[in-house]
Amino acid sequence: MSDSKKNAPKRRFEEFSNANDWEQRKLAETKTFFTDGNYGKSYPSSSDITNQENGVPFLRGSDFHKGYLDASNANYITFEKHAKLTSGHIKQDDIVLVVRGSLGTLGYAKAENIGWNINSQLAILRTDKDELDGKYLIQYLLSTCGQKEILSRNTGTALKQLPIKQLKDISIPFTLIEEQKQIGAFFMQLDSTIALHQRKLEKIKALKTAYLSEMFPAEGELKPKRRFAGFTDDWEQRNLMSVFEFPVSTNSLSRSQLNYDNGEIKSVHYGDILVNYDSILEIAKDRIPFITNGVIDKYKPNLLENGDLIFADAAEDETVGKAVEVGGKTNEYIVAGLHTIVARPRRKMAKFFWGYYINSSIYHNQLLRLMQGTKVASISKSNLQKTYVTYPDNFVEQQKIGAFFKQLDNTIALHQRKLKKLQNIKKAYLNEMFI
Repeated sequence: MSDSKKNAPKRRFEEFSNANDWEQRKLAETKTFFTDGNYGKSYPSSSDITNQENGVPFLRGSDFHKGYLDASNANYITFEKHAKLTSGHIKQDDIVLVVRGSLGTLGYAKAENIGWNINSQLAILRTDKDELDGKYLIQYLLSTCGQKEILSRNTGTALKQLPIKQLKDISIPFTLIEEQKQIGAFFMQLDSTIALHQRKLEKIKALKTAYLSEMFPAEGELKPKRRFAGFTDDWEQRNLMSVFEFPVSTNSLSRSQLNYDNGEIKSVHYGDILVNYDSILEIAKDRIPFITNGVIDKYKPNLLENGDLIFADAAEDETVGKAVEVGGKTNEYIVAGLHTIVARPRRKMAKFFWGYYINSSIYHNQLLRLMQGTKVASISKSNLQKTYVTYPDNFVEQQKIGAFFKQLDNTIALHQRKLKKLQNIKKAYLNEMFI
């Protein structure tokens, strides 16, 4: 690719560096065909809804995934009803977009989407392939400029809409069909690479979930289903209170009393435990806020130590009770904040073991039975202390389990970074390969 100084994008394929300047055209000035899912009195009723085996996907505004059509949660209409609603039949290379509701959401129709249908939230753009490439057009519409073109043309107040008349008014950058096709193919390949990394990430996450359910004993059992070779002894089962003490008081500081710029002492917020931290809180890597104007002497009796478990005691869903194990702490001053409970092992255990065990479904299911509240669920310290834990007495087995899950998390983090990098590359190219 090369940079261009003409009326052309910042980044351009080399073979088109001396080609004609780009121009702007409205979709109405092209041979693009427009249709939507407004079927009037023929709109499907409840009797027309069926299952996947006996019908055709009837797409809604929620049936999209990263620029493509996704029928995994779609409704299905009968073949008979589908045959009557001919204006909404999807063809390959169509662009399907939301025109009522989540405006700006788009999906490109691949071969496997041929023959699907659309509901009243959606419309179809069908280009003339000799004039305007569908792969090219959807990538432009997904770019920052394309999204502005779409969203700036909505009508209505309470319910935003994008009538076909407004769709036709959208301005697009226009270049040679050969260049369009190369740009479209480039982004399709990039999308395929992103999807591949997404699948790898989902696979390793699923693997971790499976191992978490198999490498700790099921309720009522003293041996895990899956185990490292050489270990055969029963695990210990103890009440949480006999294994952990609760020597640390937590503070009730709100987000407004914390900052990420400077301070002498850091405070772990329950919201970060629920959303931003994995099972192990890596002090050197994870982003932990400072207490604004915090004074060490005030918090000294409640400083955290490596191996401490910090439970989030409140959440809006069943993640209540999620915990992190403090790891990698050196000379930092750190305390636990609002809506947290700190448990400290009474005896030395291998690092990482408790962090993964406590967050496994095998242990967490106990908390679900002890939750209180409706809109906001909570777990009290007294209820937490009623639970039991199961663990191997053998320190080496503890080490192997902790290290195994930590390596899985490191692999997940690596795939997440790769995926994020690819997504950022695509975002940059979308902004540089169109005018």
